[in-house]
Amino acid sequence: MVRKQWQHILWDWNGTLLADTQICVDVLNELMIERGLEPITAATYRETFDFPVIEFYRSLGFPTTREDFEATSHRFITRYNTLAVNCPLHEGAAELLLRFADEDRRQSILSAAQQSALEKAMVDYGLSHCFESLVCAENIFAHGKQDRGVAWIQNSKLDPTEVLLIGDTLHDCKVAQAMGVQCLLVAHGHHSPERLRRTGCPVVEGIEELDKWLHS
Repeated sequence: MVRKQWQHILWDWNGTLLADTQICVDVLNELMIERGLEPITAATYRETFDFPVIEFYRSLGFPTTREDFEATSHRFITRYNTLAVNCPLHEGAAELLLRFADEDRRQSILSAAQQSALEKAMVDYGLSHCFESLVCAENIFAHGKQDRGVAWIQNSKLDPTEVLLIGDTLHDCKVAQAMGVQCLLVAHGHHSPERLRRTGCPVVEGIEELDKWLHS
């Protein structure tokens, strides 16, 4: 049974709040074309993208020795950062976060993004005051989100059953399970609605439906 009152809302960033799925597809296809690999569609990406990222790259045909993976990751993040400068939030996301902040709702972010990049994004989008914590990666390889989430909940003094993680991928569901918190998935990001529904977690289509779900 899903509780509808929470001490804390823990947001994923990429795909959940930031509308960056197409940017990721575009950058990935640039890298694939450079290596002579067949580019993929956004629909294929949303059906196949997963963590750990190195396994996803391997499935696409990228070489994944340590040196190759690090080189691909650096190339990806450099190009991504260039394109993501003008990336919008999903429609209604900023307004929702700001309203929750005005209502003194406790919010944090748990993300595979780099800490420094996310701190800058909070300033750029005018959202710094909305979040108590930014729980992020220390490098560009998107490692350890689950471990960081578990450590955060253990140190938070919160009741895990009264924390809601909102994400857009199967991995977010797995992270929530490891943390012992509840999970809501939004189907406008990096995984398709069909994949998300198979988790058994509640799934909403976008920010407007998310807001209604939180208040139903």
